[in-house]
Amino acid sequence: MKIGTLDFQPIHEHYDLVAAPVAERLRGPDRTAGIFVAPIDPSLSDTAAFCKHYGVGLDISANCLIIQAKRADRTWYVACLVPATGRADVNGVIKKTLDARKISFAPMDIALTLSGMEFGGVTPIGLPADWRILVDELLLKHDIVIVGGGLRGAKIAIKTKTLQSLPGVTVLSLVKDEP
Repeated sequence: MKIGTLDFQPIHEHYDLVAAPVAERLRGPDRTAGIFVAPIDPSLSDTAAFCKHYGVGLDISANCLIIQAKRADRTWYVACLVPATGRADVNGVIKKTLDARKISFAPMDIALTLSGMEFGGVTPIGLPADWRILVDELLLKHDIVIVGGGLRGAKIAIKTKTLQSLPGVTVLSLVKDEP
């Protein structure tokens, strides 16, 4: 499948391109339908640079943010998938949705250790089973969304129907309205 200048292949043929937790999550029958992968230059994993270089629209590209939430003695993590063209409403919608007292972007070292993924490549596939995945509804206007592959050297194209079926997914409006 061609998107921009990239030729995405079925992910089950290229587990070597993605992080171990991603490959592990997708091993087994019927787990890879609607998920494709393409190698990229790791120095271009930043969304803006990636889109410009490979001719991929920002509108179908998503960023996966790891959020740390706290309430009393409890700390937990969630992933938020937002369009590359928008900003997540962390202190509004996300905080309210999680019923958290305090919320912030997870410290990078913690996010990468817990996810088993690389900075610039975090993806909603293969995250710890107890994490929720909040997906912005704007992404579902497209048939396919481009996300990280867990490693900086790959991108995943995932059908939005497949994205919605991932364990722990909740779809809502996460993007902050800009004045």
